[in-house]
Amino acid sequence: MECHLCPISCGADRNLRAGRCGVLGLTVAKYYLHPFEEPCLSPNGKSGTVFFGGCNLRCVFCQNYEVSRAARGKSVSPKELALIFRELEETGAENIDLVTPDHLSPLIAEALSLYKPHVPVVYNSSGYCLPSALEEVDPYIDVYLPDFKFFSPDLAERYTGRRDYPEVARAALSFMAKKPIIWSGDGKLLSGILARHLVLPMCSSDSLRVLDTLKEILPPSAPLSLMRQYTPMGDIEGFPELNRKITSREYRRVVDHALALGFSPLFAQEKESAEEKFIPKWDF
Repeated sequence: MECHLCPISCGADRNLRAGRCGVLGLTVAKYYLHPFEEPCLSPNGKSGTVFFGGCNLRCVFCQNYEVSRAARGKSVSPKELALIFRELEETGAENIDLVTPDHLSPLIAEALSLYKPHVPVVYNSSGYCLPSALEEVDPYIDVYLPDFKFFSPDLAERYTGRRDYPEVARAALSFMAKKPIIWSGDGKLLSGILARHLVLPMCSSDSLRVLDTLKEILPPSAPLSLMRQYTPMGDIEGFPELNRKITSREYRRVVDHALALGFSPLFAQEKESAEEKFIPKWDF
């Protein structure tokens, strides 16, 4: 069957060959209790994170480069993935965090139909996905954790090859924003959307436009995470502007704009977050 799951609509028969995403079926590169997600998702630093192999967006600066290019990963069935969810929950996971799930959403939905964890299920997305694909997995998702990477089509095309990213992400996040926002009494996000934006070198002006767009899309009580963790890696040889970390001035400019727009809760990162030690080591 031809694959038209994501906006690229590559048409690959993923029973026979990989599509633009680089994989046929489900591949898992790592699963463990990840300590570095936003505190409202895992207050005790135990996010039950599953890193899926492959990616349809493939940013040149990807910090999980080996995984997004499908160079790492072990094939699993939906039944085996359901067992992974159960194992993570039994070892103390505060959520089940599905990282880069957009090209696998029907298979993930199948796994979640076999076992729905009793902790929040988090859909950790690049934002480059279709509402029609989200509809199938949406009943099993508690919290959407999407990126909104670029406002400028030129930047999106330069760093991903996908000029339509801003338009696609806006539609996807508008769908995700319909999820009711529910907080626990101790400040854990149980349902809703937590949008993320990674500030890139020389891109703070674009970041301000991203925030303006998010202010239009997100409900007033939705939290926002501004990430300072950009670390030069990936395939950036032809992108000299990406060969440095962002400056304090660049990041402060974006944080100040988010505060002026009234985003609350607002999660920010310290300068020390831009270190390779925070990037997982891949098991498979």
